[in-house]
Amino acid sequence: MSSRRNHDLFFILCILCFVGEIAPQLIVNVKNRGGDIVVESIQSNVTSDTITLEFRNTDGSFITQFIDFKSEAQIFRAYIPGEEERGQTPGFVQVICFITRFPKNDFISSDAMSKLRQKNPTAIRSPEEEKSQETHAFDLLVDLNKSHVISPHVYNICQEAKETTYFEENDLKAISRSLSKDYTTLMSAMKKLTPIKYGRCAETSDVTKPCNCRFDVCIGWYPCGLKYCRGKDSSGKVVSYRCGIKTCKRCLAFDHFVKQKYLCLWDSL
Repeated sequence: MSSRRNHDLFFILCILCFVGEIAPQLIVNVKNRGGDIVVESIQSNVTSDTITLEFRNTDGSFITQFIDFKSEAQIFRAYIPGEEERGQTPGFVQVICFITRFPKNDFISSDAMSKLRQKNPTAIRSPEEEKSQETHAFDLLVDLNKSHVISPHVYNICQEAKETTYFEENDLKAISRSLSKDYTTLMSAMKKLTPIKYGRCAETSDVTKPCNCRFDVCIGWYPCGLKYCRGKDSSGKVVSYRCGIKTCKRCLAFDHFVKQKYLCLWDSL
């Protein structure tokens, strides 16, 4: 077995359930492509069937990935500090929320997550698999006051992003079909955007002009699946049982409309 797998098998699925609604927080140290260590915290709530993963990037941005299994939705919230050297005022912080449909089986369940135990919180973890990059082009703006039709958690998580919470119409249609939700009701919480009218922020020289911004997020390590081993029970019958986790890395690119390039100074070719 490779050393990478040995590292990740420190996270062993316990046989007994954790008593309580919220599992202990897991701390995961991940080395990024630049060689810096990013510290992730992962927490599960079995009662609400949700998982929260958070970390601070080396550029100062703070990222939250929130998965709502019941609503088939995941929220990526970003706190992005301003760049004073490029004209943004001291203390300026942007808050943006990107909501996407949650792809099934891309993260272990909240119940399985609650049963993980951590033996060495100081170890540097490496994912077993790097998944292909996802690109999302957002064409809807979410009305937070009506966002409960998507998920009951959107408002609390994104309340600081009243004019910067985005969704994709294709994802909305997929959720409507999958969960048998009325599409008209879902769309009542949305405002359509027309991003095709504008160019890329990276190609826009005037910081006061509207443009399409790209924001990149990389989740460096997360439990993307369960591992199963084979053994024999007391009667000698061959059985399959959970014996560990598979870990992955995924990077995402979020394309979204901004009123001014001033709100997307990080996006450059």
